[in-house]
Amino acid sequence: MKILLRIRHTALVIVFAGLSVSCSDRAAAPETAPQLVAKQIYHHGSIWTGVDGAARADAIAIADGRIVQVGTNAEVDALRSDDTQMIDLEGAFVVPGFIDNHTHFLTGGFGLSSVNLRDAKTPEEFTRRIADFAAAQPPGRWIRFGDWDHEAWGGALPQKDWVDAQTSDYPVFVMRLDGHMAFANSKAMALAGVTAETQSPPGGEIIRDENGDLTGVFKDTAMGLIAAAIPTPTDEEFDEALAAAMEHALSRGVTQIHDMSDGEWDSFAAFRRAYARGALELRIYSFLPLSDWQLVDAFVAQEGRGDDWLRWGGLKGFVDGSLGSTTAWFYEPYDDAPETSGFALQDPGELQSWLTGADAAGLHVAIHAIGDRANDLLLDVFAQTVAENGPRSAGSLDRRFRIEHAQHLTRAAISRFAEAGVIASMQPYHAIDDGRWAAKRIGPERIKTTYAFRSLLGAGATLTFGSDWTVAPIDPLAGIFAAVTRQTTDGANPDGWVPEQKISVGQALHAYTMANAYAGYQEDILGTLEPGKYADFVVLSEDLFAVDPVNIQDVRVLRTIIAGEEKFSAGD
Repeated sequence: MKILLRIRHTALVIVFAGLSVSCSDRAAAPETAPQLVAKQIYHHGSIWTGVDGAARADAIAIADGRIVQVGTNAEVDALRSDDTQMIDLEGAFVVPGFIDNHTHFLTGGFGLSSVNLRDAKTPEEFTRRIADFAAAQPPGRWIRFGDWDHEAWGGALPQKDWVDAQTSDYPVFVMRLDGHMAFANSKAMALAGVTAETQSPPGGEIIRDENGDLTGVFKDTAMGLIAAAIPTPTDEEFDEALAAAMEHALSRGVTQIHDMSDGEWDSFAAFRRAYARGALELRIYSFLPLSDWQLVDAFVAQEGRGDDWLRWGGLKGFVDGSLGSTTAWFYEPYDDAPETSGFALQDPGELQSWLTGADAAGLHVAIHAIGDRANDLLLDVFAQTVAENGPRSAGSLDRRFRIEHAQHLTRAAISRFAEAGVIASMQPYHAIDDGRWAAKRIGPERIKTTYAFRSLLGAGATLTFGSDWTVAPIDPLAGIFAAVTRQTTDGANPDGWVPEQKISVGQALHAYTMANAYAGYQEDILGTLEPGKYADFVVLSEDLFAVDPVNIQDVRVLRTIIAGEEKFSAGD
């Protein structure tokens, strides 16, 4: 849900490290082909391959980063040689590598070393955490990120006088966890030149008190007024944030992320630098701003779309804001804020123009939509794009339009996803987080089609899952728990919030694996564990099908393997 805070087109001059494949000189092939030999064999496990109808397997054989066989211990052992590395899974549960469909990866990396406000339960705790963090920083350093949630302390928005006295030497600009609202202290507003006379920009709002004074809260595009004053991180700082983010994600079993680029081209440049020096530890599909579709089109024409480690050609756009910030766009006003029904972040005609152009260029489009009106409009825009552009040309990628979040839908919209082949790119943890307070925002009727996982699957839509990190934890097991139980984080819904939208463990696993591979055009090489595909998989401490669903969030990641290489081990 993060809104873009900064636009700086980094010069795209980084050249990929050359990739070469060499073959040793050999005599003519023998009459009988040599027996295939595995480099690694993981055996004595309980392996859920993700292949429809397939039985559990015991072992996986790997050669050159690919799966060469999945089957019983005896079947796979036939590929063993004296040089094969044997890894005993000791009965552990194995699933295909988790793919996260929506992250703000560099923001997450920076946030790992920033003030943590996510679980601050009172205004006093919010203030104390900022003050304590500031005291450990050199004067003048910006205090950022934070991921606060005003609903955790009853819904009162922060006020600048909560922190001004403790942070007079430190500009503060900390985000609400949804990325559509942020809080600035007086120091930050002064540096940005924001005063009581500053007007709210289109698609945003500056919050004022009853006297018309600035409170320090900025919504959606208004956040850019403060963000413009924040110094751009150096390349080295971006690289450090990426390294921290990769290490964190791997420990959660994530083998690939789809990045929605808060840092825009800066994030993309950081990914390319890591790739060039051989430091990319997981797979990345990078989405760049929809408004830059012509730049991306030109870049693809010159450089292609990358490879199976780092890819691009995806575009991210916005329709509206978020539920928590009351900027998601609905047909009807908010129950607890009847003066607004949210708003569009950009002109629908401009959105249509960008999308039509990007689609005609063969680029992959994913658009953020939260409110019911935003989702309906976006489905209309997609339909109009198809009508204008016609079928994709032979040899080009097929259309796989994505709606990012797809949170609040009309009943009619649910069937339209399947009919139009639009992918519902959703993040299940939001349901158990927002479910604490969503009913007060939109009432008992609208919540019936909120995070409508089961209804979308029932209609035949493609459902994919991720985190929206840092809005929610980058933790697929927490996401599976959320989708299967829908137990809100406050413990108030032990039988599930809107329980009719619960789905099964198998459906949730599919959404994190094969469905996400499809959503990124990689279903032929990832998403299931079968011969020919990359050996990307995760070893877990418990069988997700056997454990009580309420305990899924307590299951541990033991190993994360990508292309046959162990990237994380709980024993390290």
